[in-house]
Amino acid sequence: MDIFIEVKSEFLPQHSDSMRDEYAFAYHITIENRADEPLTLRNRHWEITDAHGNLETIDGAGVVGEEPILMPGDAFQYTSGARLHTPWGQMVGRYEFERFDGQRFWADIPTFDLKVCFTLH
Repeated sequence: MDIFIEVKSEFLPQHSDSMRDEYAFAYHITIENRADEPLTLRNRHWEITDAHGNLETIDGAGVVGEEPILMPGDAFQYTSGARLHTPWGQMVGRYEFERFDGQRFWADIPTFDLKVCFTLH
């Protein structure tokens, strides 16, 4: 596989309000170019599903306002966020990359959970 993608998510209690069913999450993504040529991240597609099965689809150019070029062996990291009206949900998606010759392909982003970790005292 030409692209390796790793995702870690976290609940952001300081930006959430459980009394209003507003839950904020951050997700940290690492994208590694394992190809032997430069690749440019051109587009993203996200599907965010909450605990009630409500689906939100997001499409756009690049990530966090950038269309990064990854040289062979390079990694690109970024952090973004999502809001849900339930204390848990999931995200899945894909990135579209462009090769040096202009050919494009999609790389799947693994499904990951967005969930509140409640603790009892």
